[in-house]
Amino acid sequence: MKPAEPLFILPAREIPQTGLQEFTRLCADRLDFGDRILTLFGRPDGGEDVIVSAVMEGVGGRLSVLRAKAKRGERFDSLTLRYPAVHMFERELWEQMDITPAGHPWLKPIRHEGARQQHMTDYPFFQVRGAEVHEVGVGPIHSSVIEPGHFRFMCLGEQVHHLEIQLGYQHRGVEQLLLRRNPLLLTSTVESIVGDSSIAYAWTFCAALEALSETEVSIEQDLVRGVALELERVAMHVGALGGMSGDIAFLQGGATYGRLRTAIINASMLICGSRFGRGWLRPGGVRFGLTDALRQGLLATLAAFARDFAQVNELMLSARSVQARLQNVGVLSTTAAREIGMVGLAARASGVAVDTRVSLPGRLHDAYPVSLVTEESGDCWARLRLRMREIDESVRWLTQILKKPALDLCATAPGVTKTLRPDMLCVSVREGSRGEVVHVIETKNDGSLLHYKVQDPSLQNWFGEALSVRNNEISDFPICNKSFDLSYCGNDL
Repeated sequence: MKPAEPLFILPAREIPQTGLQEFTRLCADRLDFGDRILTLFGRPDGGEDVIVSAVMEGVGGRLSVLRAKAKRGERFDSLTLRYPAVHMFERELWEQMDITPAGHPWLKPIRHEGARQQHMTDYPFFQVRGAEVHEVGVGPIHSSVIEPGHFRFMCLGEQVHHLEIQLGYQHRGVEQLLLRRNPLLLTSTVESIVGDSSIAYAWTFCAALEALSETEVSIEQDLVRGVALELERVAMHVGALGGMSGDIAFLQGGATYGRLRTAIINASMLICGSRFGRGWLRPGGVRFGLTDALRQGLLATLAAFARDFAQVNELMLSARSVQARLQNVGVLSTTAAREIGMVGLAARASGVAVDTRVSLPGRLHDAYPVSLVTEESGDCWARLRLRMREIDESVRWLTQILKKPALDLCATAPGVTKTLRPDMLCVSVREGSRGEVVHVIETKNDGSLLHYKVQDPSLQNWFGEALSVRNNEISDFPICNKSFDLSYCGNDL
C-alpha cells in the first residue's frame, strides 16, 4: 500500500464549494469520524466574496480539502464549542475575512491586522475578580532577547489563576509579501519566516513548488533534506534544553547543552555556509550534497555529541533540584492537549501521538522510518525528557542514513525551470522541531500565485502554554515558557 504523502495537490475547480453552513456541517462530520483539522482559513475572491478552505488529515493519513463560498460580514455557527481544536482558526478567519463564528467563546484578535493595528490597547483581556486578586503584566518589551509579546497574569498571591498571551506586535505581512515576487525565487524569503526553522519551512515550500511544476526529485535529494531537517531538530531541542537549564540555574546543563548545540549548527555551516541551514535547500533538490568527507565528519560529530549528550542528560535527570523544579509544574493534560488541537512536541509530551513524519511519511519516512515517542505527564519534566528522547531518535536516524554506503548523497540538483501549473491547489506539510509546518499554495490561470497560506505550529500551541500555567506560582512561568519554546514570529505572520 502506498504511504500517505505529506502533500496534496489537485485542480482547484475540482474542489466542491458549498455554503458556509453546509461547510461547517461537513467539517463537523469529518471531525466526528476522527479526522484531524490541519488548518482552516479564508482568502478574498473579488469584491465581498471569500473562499473558505479546511484541510483535513484523515484517520488513514490522507489529506483532503473542504471548501465554501461566503460573503464578508456573513455569520456561521461556530465549531469551537463542540471542537475546541478549531478555535484559533475561527478567530483568524474572523479577524482576516470579517466572517463571524457565532457563539465562539473567545473571539479576540490574533495578530491585530489591518485597522486593528492601532487598537492593541483595547484588547479585551479576561479578568478574574476578587478582593485579593491582582494582575501582573509582562512585556511586550522583555529584558531578554525574546521577541515582543504581552503576558497578563491574574494572580491570587503568588498563584496564577489565569494567563492570557497577547501577540501580534510585529505586523510583518508575510503572506502578502510572498505574492509579490516570482515564486521560483521565493525560497530565501520563505526560509526567513521563522529563522530557527529554516529547513522545515524551505522543504515545505520546495515540495509544494515541485508538485506544482511537476518537477521530479530523487530519493537521494530527499534524504539530504531529511538529514538537514533532523540536524535542525537536534539543534533546536538542545537549545531549549540549555534554556531550561539556565532558567533553573543548573549550570552543568546550561554550559554543556550550549556547547553541544554549537557543534550541531557548525556542522550545518560546514555543509552549506549557514548555521541555520539557509541556502541548503532549493526547489528541485539541494544546493549542497554530502560528500564522503562530509558524511564521515558528520558521523564523527554525532558520535562525540551522543556520548556527551548522554552524560549531561544523566546529570540533569538525576539531580533532585531539577526534579523539584520541573516535575508537576506546567501540566497540560492529555484531554486538554487533544481538545485544543495541540501539535508537535508539546502535544506528544502530553500523551497525544501526533507526528506527521509517522502519519504522513511519504516515500522518505516510509523507507527510513522514525519512531514516534511520547510522554504522559504533560509537565515541564515531560517536555524535557521528550526533547532528550527525540534527539536520541534523530541521532539514530541520521547515523543510519550517513552509514549507508550505497546511497549517493553528494549530488546537487539544477532546480525548477518550469512554470507552475495553472488553477491548482497544493497543501504541503513537514514536521519541524515544534510541530507541523503547513503551507497551502493556490495558483491563478496563468500559473502565478493567487494565495499563499503559511501556518506555524506555534499558532495552536500558545493557548496550550497559557493553560499549563494555571495553578502554578508566577515564578514558574519562565520555565513553562521555555519548556514549550514557541515562536513569536511564527504567530505574527
